[in-house]
Amino acid sequence: MARTEPVTGRGPSRPVTRTLTADPLGGTVRRTVLPNGLRVITEAIPAMRSVSFGVWVGVGSRDETPARSGASHFLEHLLFKGTKRRTAWDISAQIEAVGGETNAFTTKEYTCYYARVLDDDLPLAVDVVCDLVANSVIDPADVETERGVILEEIAMHDDEPDDEVHDLLAEAVFGSHPLGRLISGTEATISKLTRRQIHDFYRRRYTPGAMVIAAAGNLDHRAVVRQVRAALRGSPLDAERPGAPAPLRPATPAVRARRPQVTLRRKETEQAHLVLGGPGISRGDDRRFALGVLNNVLGGGMSSRLFQEVRERRGLAYSVYSYASQYADGGTFAVYAGCAPSRVDEVLELVRAELAAVVEHGLSSDELARGKGMSRGGYVLGLEDTGSRMGRLAKGELLYGEQLTVDQLLGQVAAVTAEQVGAVAAELLTRPMSLAVIGPVESTMLAGAQSPPVG
Repeated sequence: MARTEPVTGRGPSRPVTRTLTADPLGGTVRRTVLPNGLRVITEAIPAMRSVSFGVWVGVGSRDETPARSGASHFLEHLLFKGTKRRTAWDISAQIEAVGGETNAFTTKEYTCYYARVLDDDLPLAVDVVCDLVANSVIDPADVETERGVILEEIAMHDDEPDDEVHDLLAEAVFGSHPLGRLISGTEATISKLTRRQIHDFYRRRYTPGAMVIAAAGNLDHRAVVRQVRAALRGSPLDAERPGAPAPLRPATPAVRARRPQVTLRRKETEQAHLVLGGPGISRGDDRRFALGVLNNVLGGGMSSRLFQEVRERRGLAYSVYSYASQYADGGTFAVYAGCAPSRVDEVLELVRAELAAVVEHGLSSDELARGKGMSRGGYVLGLEDTGSRMGRLAKGELLYGEQLTVDQLLGQVAAVTAEQVGAVAAELLTRPMSLAVIGPVESTMLAGAQSPPVG
């Protein structure tokens, strides 16, 4: 594996470039650190005719104060509304005119702005994306327009209980910790955010040391670096300016286990949506590969235990699955099911029985092999396009500080043992779990719940 040096303080006086990997299943990965600490990392894949380019910022919803919840997502919307050189129409039309696409997304720990274009049009994509990230004007009129858009987005999310229930579980598991808050913010916080607050957040947090620029496809690394420097020249992210200390993540409260909660949100929906889960592991935990295998066997596909027992044998749910969410200092492991309101207690009993069976009896050799195969296939098949490759580069640099080749990832999966899976199951699945439910359900119907309903 290739480890990357952390960016702390002033960068080198000249750009420093290293070749990190030359993956036979992919391409050549190179990394350049510019004088101000901005990192540019690329993967050259000559067989491709497209390139995906992204600017990744190590800032997300967990970096906000409670009063400014939703600022990162609000800002993501606003950066597409125009710069000194481009209107909002220009930003979209210039990329679409060459058959490309551009978009963005915000998570709890980072934000990404990206474009995917034909290889010949990469210089345009670099210029447009760097321009919108570095030079947004954040016009007051646009703030008010996008405020309405985001409030509609929040309302739409509230109309999708199969999505909303996962946010309820995060709140139940993390409580008042920033990881428990909504990425979008709430109607109350979005209504109060001012243009000045958003602009201050933008200029204070969007700094070179907090960013990674990543690209993958048919490209030349040195050309990408030149294009990035040209696109940022004269901007607040100017790569020619002296370096400044990279911002560190604010000292948020440590993620600590809290008393399991049962959160019931009564809604007149056709189905009841429930998520049972609790604390998981952080993304840097070496056990994440064993957890991935466990997740696959338990609820990761149509052959999984939960799918077979709850849907195929009993016909109690159309959708049932498990998942793991991992962050810098914590995570969750959970099971989702959508079922008839009258069957909630029965589904919960079956889910808990499957969790207990994994802990008590472990995985069979066939299940272990199948779980590993699903992980291997997920890694490889998920890297068959330039966008996935670009994202892997950026997250490796921004979140892990290393670049694993495909072979190294597959080796980590192959090394997982039944004992390792059993150990992580014993730790995560024996703890009392929180429960989130949305639907026309009464508290008396949750007989299997471990705590009285709250909320």
